[in-house]
Amino acid sequence: MPNAGPAARISAIPQDVLIRLNNGTMAARNLVEGLAVDFQKLMQAVAPGVRPESLASIDPALGITRRMALAAQCLLDHSKPKDLRKLSQSPSDTVRGWAAYVVGLTPGISLEDRLSRIRPLADDPHFGVREWAWLAVRPHVAANIEAAISLLTPWTADASPAIRRFASEVTRPRGVWCSHINLLKTTPELALPILEPLRADGEKYVQDSVANWLNDAGKSQPKWVKTLCKRWQKDSKSLATARICKRAMRSL
Repeated sequence: MPNAGPAARISAIPQDVLIRLNNGTMAARNLVEGLAVDFQKLMQAVAPGVRPESLASIDPALGITRRMALAAQCLLDHSKPKDLRKLSQSPSDTVRGWAAYVVGLTPGISLEDRLSRIRPLADDPHFGVREWAWLAVRPHVAANIEAAISLLTPWTADASPAIRRFASEVTRPRGVWCSHINLLKTTPELALPILEPLRADGEKYVQDSVANWLNDAGKSQPKWVKTLCKRWQKDSKSLATARICKRAMRSL
C-alpha cells in the first residue's frame, strides 16, 4: 500500500494505485478511488472468462449503480458457482460489491435466503461494500417490505453495528440512490419493530441511519415523526436518543 493518503480527485491518483485498483489487488480508500476503477480492466483481471461483448455493455458513461449491476450480471452469465463464491473474498472492495449485486440479481431464491447471503457483505470491513450490500437487495426488500421487516428485526440486536445499521438503512422510506418504499412513506409505523430497538443505539453509525430513516418519513408524515421523537425522548434520557431525534427533525 502506498504511503501517501488517498487522493481528493481522480486526476491526482498515482498510476501505481490505479494499476492496483484495476487489477483487484487493493481496495479503494475513499469514494474518489472507488469511482476511478476501470470496471472492464478489473473484470478482465478477476474473471477472464467473461466475454468481450459482455464487457462492452459496462459503459463507463453509465452511473455507478447501473455499472455495478451490469458487472454482476456479466459474472452471473459467465461464471461458475464456485467462482462466484470467491468474489466475496477478493481484496478489491469493488469486486466484493459485485458479489453483493450477484446476491441481489440471483433468480429464484427467497427473501430469507437472499438476506442470509448478503449478511457477511453487510458486515464487511469496507465502507463501500456495506453500501453496495443494502443497495443490491433493496428492490427485494421494497417488494416484500412487511416480510423484510419481520426478517430484519432480529438483526437490530446483533453485536455488529454494521448489521444493526443495515436493518435500518435497507428499509429507509426514501433512501439514497434507490427507489422509494411507498408503503413506509404513508405508514412508517410498520417499521417500528426495527426502529424501536435502535432508538438508543450507542454507535453513531447506527444513530445516523435511524435519524435519516425518520427524516425520510418526516417528509410525508411529519406529525408521526414528531410524536415518536417526543415519546422516545420522554422514555429514554440517553444522549444517543437525543442525538437521533435532533437529526431526525432537522428538516421539520
